[in-house]
Amino acid sequence: MSYKTVIWEQSAGVGRLTLNRPETLNAWTAEFGRELKQVIEGEAAEESVRAVLVTGAGRGFSSGADLKAGFDPAADGAPDIRKELHGVYHPAIAGVRRLPKPVVAAVNGPAVGIGCSLALACDLVMAAESAFFGLAFVNIGLMPDGGSTAFVPPSVGKARAFQMALLGERVPAAQALEWGLVNWVYPDDKLFVEANLLAERLAAGPTRSYAASKQALNRFIYGDLDAQLDLEAELQHQLGRTRDFLEGTTAFIEKRPPAFMGA
Repeated sequence: MSYKTVIWEQSAGVGRLTLNRPETLNAWTAEFGRELKQVIEGEAAEESVRAVLVTGAGRGFSSGADLKAGFDPAADGAPDIRKELHGVYHPAIAGVRRLPKPVVAAVNGPAVGIGCSLALACDLVMAAESAFFGLAFVNIGLMPDGGSTAFVPPSVGKARAFQMALLGERVPAAQALEWGLVNWVYPDDKLFVEANLLAERLAAGPTRSYAASKQALNRFIYGDLDAQLDLEAELQHQLGRTRDFLEGTTAFIEKRPPAFMGA
């Protein structure tokens, strides 16, 4: 099946999902989210796919939500962030966690906002030396979503989770490895070679064993994932109605520092 914003390819037992909006560093729009969800729930779930590799086209993995595209309005005219998270973004993220097969992220550049969430939703994360991660939501007056409030704390601990959420700073690949956000870091020109080797190794392995391990680890680590995603969506929806969010997005588009008022 042909898609506009993602590319799906399968070779033997490996499914390769490429985020394909390179002109925006693979920023998320409603269409992008719908196609990502469709691939994860459709092609990637096929029994012939034994392992999935996720990466980004061009210079980045994903820069997060496309602020220039914005969100569809709710009845009151404010952004309907709840609808987009509930209906599209969060089902795609949860789908990655629930696929009964290994999912590998090959992070080839920035993984920011919900792009960071998608990378961390994968079972194993490989990063290029030039890659970086960030929960940049705070920079536009929002909070982490896409499951980041569930995925980050078990990896980095309380102190660093708050640091990432409240400061929104970049976490370079080497630091991400030290903190436990990623499994491996490779030179940029070696990332895809190593990622394909790992995906092929997993595809040749005991897939029922992988599925059972993933199910058990999901229950122990992310047992309340649905509730956490619901909470993120509700809180984010409220923040989408604040002056700080309007100021944050306007400042981002105008490429100037925001002047937050706490309102």
